[in-house]
Amino acid sequence: MKIVALLGSPRLNGNSAFLANRFLETAKDRGADVRSFALNTLAYRGCQACRGCKKTADTCILKDDLTAVLDAVRDADIAVFATPVYFGDISGQLKLFIDRTYCYLTPDFYTNPHGSRLSPGKQAVLILTQGMADETAFADVATRYEWILKLIGFATVHIFRGCNLAKPDDVQNQERLVKQVEALAAEAVTPAEKQ
Repeated sequence: MKIVALLGSPRLNGNSAFLANRFLETAKDRGADVRSFALNTLAYRGCQACRGCKKTADTCILKDDLTAVLDAVRDADIAVFATPVYFGDISGQLKLFIDRTYCYLTPDFYTNPHGSRLSPGKQAVLILTQGMADETAFADVATRYEWILKLIGFATVHIFRGCNLAKPDDVQNQERLVKQVEALAAEAVTPAEKQ
């Protein structure tokens, strides 16, 4: 099983990255092949609305550091998207990636009920962290991106939210959250799928 994580935070050791890395460590211990990309360290642009992926290619025609990330997500069985919530949305780094996933959609995706170029059965894990303790705050972020991830072809989307994580290392004092993300990874990579 291949798992790839996209770290959307500019903090390489922040709360969302910490949870994503714990997910990957647990999955690796269970036999998964894991890989991660810290988006903030890459040089890339957002979607240019050129529609090249609908006219002349079945991938994004922009060639930058995001090319390898798009390929890795396409090849993975599970993709982990980890981000803090900034100003009521995912980080800008991850949003630029999400916009570029337009290339995963077929030219007729508006009318085709199976309009994704991704292999069927893929899973996504969306890890969202926020400073506010109120779980109703920014709940719409999870709902909105769950819909987007399903649109681009993920069969299952697991939502994992960590609230009241304002300081960069707050999650390290939240053993319950750490155990929950490890349990999610253990559930996603069952022993029968060990390679």
